[in-house]
Amino acid sequence: MSAKPKQARTIVEKSIDEFLSTLRTQNASPHTIKAYAGDLDNFSSYIGSRGWSSIDHLTIRGFLSHLYEKGLGKTSVARSLAAVRSLYRWLAQEGVVGQNPAALVSTPKLAKKLPRVPTIEEMNTVLDGKMPEVASLPQRDALMLELLYGCGIRNSELVGINLDDIRLSAEAILIRGKGKKERYVPFGDSVKAALAIYLPIRKEILGDTKKNTPALLLNQRGGRLTTRSVGRVIKKIAVAKGLSPDVHPHTLRHAFGTHMLEEGADLRAIQEMLGHERLSTTQRYTQLSMKHVLHVYDQTHPRAK
Repeated sequence: MSAKPKQARTIVEKSIDEFLSTLRTQNASPHTIKAYAGDLDNFSSYIGSRGWSSIDHLTIRGFLSHLYEKGLGKTSVARSLAAVRSLYRWLAQEGVVGQNPAALVSTPKLAKKLPRVPTIEEMNTVLDGKMPEVASLPQRDALMLELLYGCGIRNSELVGINLDDIRLSAEAILIRGKGKKERYVPFGDSVKAALAIYLPIRKEILGDTKKNTPALLLNQRGGRLTTRSVGRVIKKIAVAKGLSPDVHPHTLRHAFGTHMLEEGADLRAIQEMLGHERLSTTQRYTQLSMKHVLHVYDQTHPRAK
C-alpha cells in the first residue's frame, strides 16, 4: 500500500515558516518563538488555503471567535492576536502585504489583577524584630522598609531623598515625585527611631570612603542607592521574613494605601500622601480594601456561609 502523499504547504504556512526563521536569526528568545509558533499554527489551520489578499480584519475577528469557541481564555486570545500582528508587520516589511488588517482588531480587554497586599500583621512581622542575615546593612535596610511602608513613597522617590529633605522637628520629609512635583509626607515614631539608628552608620560609611554626598540612603561604597538595589534588598528581606517572592518596593506602597483606608483614613488625605494627581488612581485602593472587607464578611458572617 502506497504512503499517503504529503500535502503541499500553503502560502500562509510558508510565510509563517520564514517569519519564525527570521526571528531565530534575530536571536529572539526560544520562549517567544515557541509561543509564536503555536499561535500562528492555529492561525494557519483556521485560514486554510486562502492567500493573504483574501484575509481581512473580519477574517481575523473570526479567528479570535474560533479560539474562544475552543475554550481559550482572554489572555491566550490576546497573545494569539499579538502574534498575528507581529507576523503582519514582518509581511509588510517584506512587501508581501500593503496593510495590517490585524491592527484593526481590538485586543480583548483583560481583567486588571489587583496586587496581593500583605496584611497589617504580616507587615508588623517584617518590620518588628531583627533584620535577617541576608540584610547587608541592617540599619539602612530597616529604615528603607519603614520609609516605603510608613510613608507610602515610590522606589524612585525613596532613593532621591537627601539628608536635608528630612524635617525632624516637623516629622515630615520633602519628597520629589513624578514631574518634579514636590510634596511633604509625614512620618511617625517608627521612622524616627530607624533614622536615629541609621544616621550614625551613614556617618561612618562616609568617613571610611572620604566621600561627601547629600543622599540619605547609601551603598557600602558611599554612593547613592539605586532603585534596582532597593528592589533586590526588599525582595530578599521579604522572602527571609516569610512573605511572597512577588513582594517589591511598590507592594509596600500599596500596603500603605490599603491599610490607611482600612483603618479609616480619608481617601483625599491618602491621595495627597501618595502624590496621586487623580483621585481615581487612589480609588484603586478602595477596591483592594473592599476585597479585604468581603473576605472578612465571608469568613465571619453567619449568613455568608
